[in-house]
Amino acid sequence: MSEYGRVARPEPCVMELVSKLAREPWTDRPTCVHPTLSAAARAVHDHSSSAGRRALLPLAPRFIDTARPGLDLSARVVALCVSTALTTGELTGDENARLRKAHETALHLLTGEGAARWWMRFSWSEPFYRTFLATEQVAESIAVTARHANGDRDLKLRQLLKQCLAAHGALRPGAPTPS
Repeated sequence: MSEYGRVARPEPCVMELVSKLAREPWTDRPTCVHPTLSAAARAVHDHSSSAGRRALLPLAPRFIDTARPGLDLSARVVALCVSTALTTGELTGDENARLRKAHETALHLLTGEGAARWWMRFSWSEPFYRTFLATEQVAESIAVTARHANGDRDLKLRQLLKQCLAAHGALRPGAPTPS
């Protein structure tokens, strides 16, 4: 049984397992994992059932050594998660506006096309986007996707997390993916 804070539970979350595999201090935010991927994994974990959480554990080795800079890395994961959420159906007006702006920003960062967001004209940096904006956008997108996933939520969320790994380049083409 592992202990996280003061809550004992029988198994770690996937990010805690990554921290152990990478020989880092026990945490759900290992430094060897890209912050945007880590946010996606935590959000998927939080919205999965106990069985769904256990099914995420085989993905742990794929997250190791993904922490590298680059706007495109975060933007690809944001674009994927947001576009998935936007196709789920009913969003509140605020969610719809935030997610559309997040998608627009991610696409601008990937292609250079479209209108740049106002904050991009000021002193923001790649670490700011990777560590703060992208992580929040991914977490909200996954929460929206989970809310509308119905009975196959665990499967949809696990597949989305695998797609995030692939979009980030953490899954090598042709490499077997854990089921």
